[in-house]
Amino acid sequence: MSEHETPTETEAGQGVVSRRAVVGAAFGGIGAAAVVGVAAAAAWPDTTKAASGTATTGGHGGGGSESSGKFAEIDFTAAPKDDFKAHDPVLKPRPAKREQRITITAREVVGEIAPGTKQNLWTFDGQVPGPVYRGAVGDKFHFTLKNEGTLGHSIDFHASKVAPNEKMATIQPGESIEYPFEAKHAGIWMYHCGTAPVLHHIGTGMYGAVVIDPPDLAPVDHEFLFIQSEFYTGPEGEPGDYDKMFNEQWDAVVFNGYVSQYVHRPIRVEPNERIRAWVLDVGPSENCSFHVIGTIFDTVYKEGTYLLRPDERQGGSQALDLQPAQGGFVEFTFDEPGLYPFATHKFANPGKGALGVFQAGDVEASAAGAGH
Repeated sequence: MSEHETPTETEAGQGVVSRRAVVGAAFGGIGAAAVVGVAAAAAWPDTTKAASGTATTGGHGGGGSESSGKFAEIDFTAAPKDDFKAHDPVLKPRPAKREQRITITAREVVGEIAPGTKQNLWTFDGQVPGPVYRGAVGDKFHFTLKNEGTLGHSIDFHASKVAPNEKMATIQPGESIEYPFEAKHAGIWMYHCGTAPVLHHIGTGMYGAVVIDPPDLAPVDHEFLFIQSEFYTGPEGEPGDYDKMFNEQWDAVVFNGYVSQYVHRPIRVEPNERIRAWVLDVGPSENCSFHVIGTIFDTVYKEGTYLLRPDERQGGSQALDLQPAQGGFVEFTFDEPGLYPFATHKFANPGKGALGVFQAGDVEASAAGAGH
């Protein structure tokens, strides 16, 4: 069956869905034709469990540890409600003050991770991912962690150099702990709950980012931040399943805590504007190959150093490769108006939620569809 054909009723019943059908369902309101002509349709194989509409088991190594009826299901073709607001991907400028005093709260909340799918999330400040903090080398941070949840929690800032047995100690509900540190190295740093089992706390939502600017960071028109992570569904409204996490059986891979949210709410920019996209892979277990379809990165910064900058050699990069707890940024422009999907180039995962869209300019749905 070609990518332009519609599956038969029998094929659809067997979970065989055309690439066009998958992309069309995923992009909904912004027009399937507009996206099919832009995105590489080969990113979504014709026969995958994710493409068929729902997932009940993990994505690595086959099925889950229990029958499908136990776990909350994710419908990857569903659209969120009209009042859905995507997690703001804009990275705000760093504060002018060189010393920040911040209180951060650990608590458990029930939240939506995909249209119609809710889980009990373990969070910092009630959100997944947790708040983003930003500073420069030499800045001082004075964090106070308060535990307003029902479980023991802690916090581990990868941007710090402190004694883990003191600053990262687990506190019980109602307790608090001080965590001061000086930022001594530039980069984008993960923070997370360090309470055992750490895998369960990260896999259930307790992570965030600290950005420490390199001293020579150039001005750009837009700065965005994308945190890639996985979800391992438990029963509806309950925490993620630890057995799935232990066996690397993820159900979804997402940017900023929600399945395909920037497909449904594309990120608006203009052609020829310079964009910096910071990317952090918090895992807890899957890698990332961040790629934007239709452009080339002329700047790549990874784990504290520049790998590529514009120069007379005219070099370019197509992907930023990251393992869990690694991060960096890429810079690029869009030469033409259009819809530019971004994804992890590990193509098992865009269909599981690691997919979004930049909208460059006022784009009609038909304008970008000439190639479909």
